[in-house]
Amino acid sequence: MWDRLLKTLRRAEAEPFPDAPMRRVTGMAERPAPAPLPQSADAVGFALDAAPFPSTGPQGHRARMRERLLERGAESLADYELLEMLLFLAFKKGDTKPLAKALINRFGSYAGVLAAPPDILAVEPGVGPHSVAAIKLVQASAERLARAELADLPILNNWERLIDYLTIAMAREPVEQFRILFLDNRNRLIANEIASRGTVNHTSVYVREVVKRALELHATALILVHNHPSGDPTASRDDIAMTGEIERAIRLMDIVLHDHLIIGKGRFLSFRQEGLIGRPAGRA
Repeated sequence: MWDRLLKTLRRAEAEPFPDAPMRRVTGMAERPAPAPLPQSADAVGFALDAAPFPSTGPQGHRARMRERLLERGAESLADYELLEMLLFLAFKKGDTKPLAKALINRFGSYAGVLAAPPDILAVEPGVGPHSVAAIKLVQASAERLARAELADLPILNNWERLIDYLTIAMAREPVEQFRILFLDNRNRLIANEIASRGTVNHTSVYVREVVKRALELHATALILVHNHPSGDPTASRDDIAMTGEIERAIRLMDIVLHDHLIIGKGRFLSFRQEGLIGRPAGRA
């Protein structure tokens, strides 16, 4: 996974994009120019043939960080250092460490920063549109890598990968999101679709639409998934009732409901494991 992320980062390094307009933030490089500058590559402070991580001083901090990542791997870096390097993409010069630490303090963790909604990130001091774009790029890359690892594999035999992917995709969503995984007769993923988005503690799901879509895709099995923004994956009465309705409806069409997963923060609940689904899972 990290090899592919590094390739993505290297491509982005070749065309760094400084945030503009810049705002003055203590200890940061985002400062307004003394006078308006022409809109050219040289005027905004970079050249396309410049080194991706030029030295910002005699110590060559950025170059050393890059070498450390490439030679010793991402495990050699603390979370704030990963974020610091990510912000290099948005700041041509200057010390990004204070901003990286401030964002982790604000959102609780590196993962929390990556998952933060763009509009919330954008109002943080020192964060401009290109910083937000860089952060969301990495989040999207992580999700796509996790999703790619499930491609053409029997989902039920790769449960840990499935949970990893769903955690990346949904655990830190600020509102409830309901997904349906449609599977073929070999339990391979046909489609992974968001059926609805709701509020912080509720989302509406229409049984008729679930059945209709399953038939359109010729699915023979489903896995239902939704998140609890509170972080607590405990099933509510509404969750249990809705799951029962869907299970009864798709059973008439000879479609199996393998599971309903509730994704929390760092943990999940399986209706199958909790005995809340009556039909055998058929995990084979």
